[in-house]
Amino acid sequence: MDNAGFSEKPQDTPSTSGEDIPEALRDSPDAAPKLSIRPLILIIGGVVGVALIAVVSGFLFFVVTPKKTKDSQPSPVSSTPATPSKAGNSATSKENIVLGHFSYTEAPESELQPISNDRRIKMRKAAAQKYLEMVAAARSAGVILVPISGFRSIKDQEQLFFAVGAQRNQTPAQRAAVSAPPGHSEHHTGYAVDIGDGAARATDVNPNFEKTKAYQWLEANAARFSFEMSFPKNNVQGVSYEPWHWRFVGDRDSLETFYKAKNLKPAQIQSTSQ
Repeated sequence: MDNAGFSEKPQDTPSTSGEDIPEALRDSPDAAPKLSIRPLILIIGGVVGVALIAVVSGFLFFVVTPKKTKDSQPSPVSSTPATPSKAGNSATSKENIVLGHFSYTEAPESELQPISNDRRIKMRKAAAQKYLEMVAAARSAGVILVPISGFRSIKDQEQLFFAVGAQRNQTPAQRAAVSAPPGHSEHHTGYAVDIGDGAARATDVNPNFEKTKAYQWLEANAARFSFEMSFPKNNVQGVSYEPWHWRFVGDRDSLETFYKAKNLKPAQIQSTSQ
């Protein structure tokens, strides 16, 4: 507390010069000046006032300052982005990786739009619109792009991973090379699609798809529609080469969903998939 406005020196203290002594007293050697009590009162009042201010200030500091207890902990500083993407799909630490696959959440049903004639295969609206534009452009070039699989729920992925893996006598690690564990598939996001060639259906979900006109057209043109191949050869996640699996990265949410996950160093990813 600043006490600059409170002086301990009384302002009305009489001067000790002879000019302030009344003339009658000056002429009489036996007369002594009377002691005034007013300066003493002012001094005492000033000291008491300063003391009261100090006491009040200390009390207010005691009341306002939060008390620390032995159980209290400082608030942690968050290192995560201030605003997560609306999909909440990105994985930003190796704890979110299972057998080389990142963690993703399901796209809400309200965000999905059909991309197949039977309306069963769906993608997020932004991705679906661009996919349909891509299909139309390919058709004008004599190439038939066929959707094989789009959005898949976590429940669908459980069947695909565990049941099919058991039928094929695959260990989890073997199964993960060709199919993501539930909760870790790009198909959950609504941005991923498996594509086939309508003129070569025998190559559906097969590495030989790379030999089709559909794949060659995608390789040359997919980026114009904001699609990219998720698992090229020798990818850092250790997932098998999937030339048929493409994902949309044409808006902020889709870009953050996949590229926040990809920001991990390859060493971090490989250490979790062994």
